[in-house]
Amino acid sequence: MEECLRKSGINEGLLLCNSMHITSSVFINDDESGLHHDFDVWLEKLAPHEPLSQYRHNGFEDNADGHLKRQIMGREVVVAVTEGKLDFGPWEQIFYGEFDGNRPKRVLVKIIGE
Repeated sequence: MEECLRKSGINEGLLLCNSMHITSSVFINDDESGLHHDFDVWLEKLAPHEPLSQYRHNGFEDNADGHLKRQIMGREVVVAVTEGKLDFGPWEQIFYGEFDGNRPKRVLVKIIGE
């Protein structure tokens, strides 16, 4: 994100970053390995991958849990840009969450400001 922001040349504004696929997520949190593990465990409890038969969506595909996990973690983030930098709290960072690794995916970044 920082490279996109630098290339934009804006000093004050907003950065929008969103996942362009229904089974992946963009979110803000702390970059701490224990927390990453806790998210994985928590999401798997809320929307376990198996048994596949528990989901009506799973017929042609087997990724219903990925759709649900994305809904929980969110689609996008908006971050203020202040003095040319992303304006985060002390531990905040942007993360990409992948909940169904079967397809190529992309993230869209839009930056507005002056």
